[in-house]
Parts: sequence; C-alpha cells; structure tokens
Amino acid sequence: MVLGSCSIYRNYQRPDTDLLPVENLYRYADSIAADGGNDSLTLGDLPWQELFTDLRLQQLIDYGLEHNTDMQVALLRLDQARSQLTAAKLSFLPSIDFSPEMSVSKSSSNAAAKSYTLPVSASWEIDIFGSLRNAKQGAKAAMLEQEAYKQAVRSQLVASIADNYFSLMALDEQIEISASTLDMWSEQVRTMEALMKVGEETENAVTQARASLYELEASHNDLQRQLRETENALCTLLGTTHRAIDRGTLAEQQLPEEINIGLPLRLLSKRPDVIQAEMTLARAYYETNVARAAFYPRLTLSGSAGWTDALGNAVTNPGEWILQALASLTQPIFNRGELISNLKVAKDEEQIALLNYKQALLDAGQEVNDALYATQSARRSLESHNRQCRELERSVTTAEALYRTGNATYLELLTARRSLLSARLNVVDDRLAALQATVALYQALGGQ
Repeated sequence: MVLGSCSIYRNYQRPDTDLLPVENLYRYADSIAADGGNDSLTLGDLPWQELFTDLRLQQLIDYGLEHNTDMQVALLRLDQARSQLTAAKLSFLPSIDFSPEMSVSKSSSNAAAKSYTLPVSASWEIDIFGSLRNAKQGAKAAMLEQEAYKQAVRSQLVASIADNYFSLMALDEQIEISASTLDMWSEQVRTMEALMKVGEETENAVTQARASLYELEASHNDLQRQLRETENALCTLLGTTHRAIDRGTLAEQQLPEEINIGLPLRLLSKRPDVIQAEMTLARAYYETNVARAAFYPRLTLSGSAGWTDALGNAVTNPGEWILQALASLTQPIFNRGELISNLKVAKDEEQIALLNYKQALLDAGQEVNDALYATQSARRSLESHNRQCRELERSVTTAEALYRTGNATYLELLTARRSLLSARLNVVDDRLAALQATVALYQALGGQ
C-alpha cells in the first residue's frame, strides 16, 4: 500500500515540450525584424499604458477595468477560488463541534426529570495517503486557473476598448471625408442644374449627378449609424450608460514600428488562456490523485468531552464529566464499482484537459501568426492606397479641367471622383486595420 501510494504524492509537472506543439508554432515572415525570434523583451511584455499613449484611451481603459461587469464577475470568481483554497488548507486541522442537549421526561406517577449534556467533540483525519493534500493542490490549481481567467478577461477588455476607440476615430474621419464630398457634390449638382437651364448641360448628366448625390447621402447616413452603434458598444464595454465618447484623431495614434514576438515557448507563461488551460490540466491531475487515494484507508481520530447531570437513568448531583476517545480506520472493500468508475472518469478528464491545453497552444500560435501577417499586410496596403490617392487626386484635377473645357464627359469626371472617394476611405480603413492588427498581436502575445 505504501509503494502504491507514492504516485499520489507527486506534484503536477508540465508535459514535456516534445509532446506540445511548440516547435515551428510561428510562421516567420521575411519582413520580420532580425531579432524577432529571440527571447528578449517582446510586444506582449509591454504594459498597456506604454502601448496606448493616448490619454483619453488610457482613461477609458482604466474606467472599463473598474466598471466592466465581466471583469467584476472574474474578480468574484477569483475570490471564490481563494476561499475554497483556504478551506482546503484548513481541512488538515481538527474539526471541533459544540452541541449542548437538554431533555425532560415525565410519567403520570413521577415528577418531571430533567437532564442536560454540554459536550465538545473533535475529529481529525490523518492524511496518510494524500487525499487532503491532493484536494488542497487541486484547489490551488483552481485558484491559479481563475487568476489566469481574470487576466484573459482583462486582456480581452483592454483590446476591445482600444479596438472600439480606434474604430470611432476611423468613422470620424470617414464621415468627414463623406461630408466634404457631399458638399462638393451638392454644389456640383446645383451648378449643373443652372447650366441645364441655359442649355449647356444635358438632363441625363444632371440625373446621374443627382443619383450619385443620393447614393452619397445614404452612405453618409450609414456611417453615422455605425458611429452611434460603436459608441454604444464601447459604453457597454465600459459598464456605463450610452453617451458620446471623447476621443482624439486617428493621425495622433502612435504604435511600435518594430515588433518582436519572441519565442513560441513564451506563450506557455504569457498567454492567460494557455495558462488557464494548463491550470485546468493541473487540477484534473490532482482530482485523479484524489480518486486514486479513495482506494486506500482513511484514519480518523475523534474524541469528545463534556459535562452532564445524568448518567444512565440515575440522576446525580453534582453532575459528572464524560470523556471519550476513538480512532477509526476505514478501508473500502466493495463500493459497487463507484471508486473504479470515479477513477476512470478522472483519468479521462485529465486526458481531455491535456488535449484542451494542446489546442489552446495551437490557437495561440494561429492568433499570433494571423495578427503578425495582418499587421504587415495593413501597412503594405496603406502604402499602396496612399500612392493611389495621390494619383487619383491628379486624375480628378485633370478631369475637372477637361470637363470645363468640354474635352471630357461628365461620366469621366464622375468616375474619377468616385474612385478618389473610395481610395480615401480605403486609406482610413488601412490605418484602422494596422492599429487593430497591432492590438490583436499584443493580445495574442499575452499582453495585459
């Protein structure tokens, strides 16, 4: 029995990295910095205050961390886990109970007889085969699991607030572009209507111009709807009622130019969801040990002491002391297969936790790869669309000059202006995508 119980006392050990999908977890792009694969300070190591330097955004994140309901629930879950760990630690100590009793009996021919007992009893389980110890270690793993969950909620909340904040500024810029285009288009329609009255413009051209104006008005209205919905979503994240959000401009935002993602192995100790998955595995390991320890005897020491005024049926005055001591050893022999079933279930749960741990690491690698490529792609797209805007601005200037001299049709001018509007909106989208991809990479690397 002693040899068989040795495995019950072993602490949880992280699975060998050879069994975990750590190698080649990152698909390094050619454009990554030369030190991108070393184990120095990475993007995920930065405090969020250093990544997001906009003071308005910092105030929003601080407010959200304090008032967001998911964050508050995570803190309460963590507090529950800490209380359960405290209870598991105290289970090593004796339990003491005080249970006073009083009885009154009376027959038809005798006077009422009263008796009372004031006993104090104690019970102490000796943890010979590690049942209590494994329960305590399991409670500790559960507490660390909740701690990691809290960090995961915190990381997600910071990233979501930043994403919505950047989206608001992008929508501001898109609405500004749309409004200026609307003003210009409205003026153009009025000019064309005046020219049509004097016979210098066709009704077909004026009709096309009006149709384009109505399309721009609908698009402008849709952008305003998106702005309101994004503000509402951000307020919900902050845990406050819906209101306007004070914010800066997209051009003011500064994010790191060089990105170091470190070694994949760092995800084991940085990513909150990976840590949470590992702590779930550790808890399952100790639960398996508890199920295994149930096959071994349980030694319990108990005793009681008290004062009574009744011993047997004879009433004595003064009362007497009652002292009792008991040691019990319980060895399970046949429990209708319950212990064996519990052990099998615990072992299966441990294997499930191990598979979930591996999957969490794979998911983390995918998120890092996707966010890294998205960051690089958004920067390349932004550079291309900026060049496109410069070319289209010259194209619109040329089309306007040719239209005024009668060497270009209104359709050519309309096409040039539409292309420029689309390119300007694409530039804003690219700036937003670059910011959000950097935030996603920060979160994927375990940033908190």
